[in-house]
Amino acid sequence: MRIECPFCGERDSSEFIYLGDANAQRPDSDRPDAQARCIEAVYLRDNPAGPHEELWYHLFGCRSWLHVTRDTRTHRIFAVDFVTETVSS
Repeated sequence: MRIECPFCGERDSSEFIYLGDANAQRPDSDRPDAQARCIEAVYLRDNPAGPHEELWYHLFGCRSWLHVTRDTRTHRIFAVDFVTETVSS
């Protein structure tokens, strides 16, 4: 699989580290069931088939965090942006 880094250009996926779902939310640690919610968030996640928003880190390149929209069935990449460009405050 090839990823088009906005800074470095097209690179092999072996240069990157996959973090996971770009829209995942951490459970609230102040809730009484925080431990169970944390286990669910880490181990019981959806495994979507089709377009999926993901986070990738360009370890052997510019060391940027990237927001990648990728089809999990075909590995076709639709969009790649720096995380700072896609995260809303």
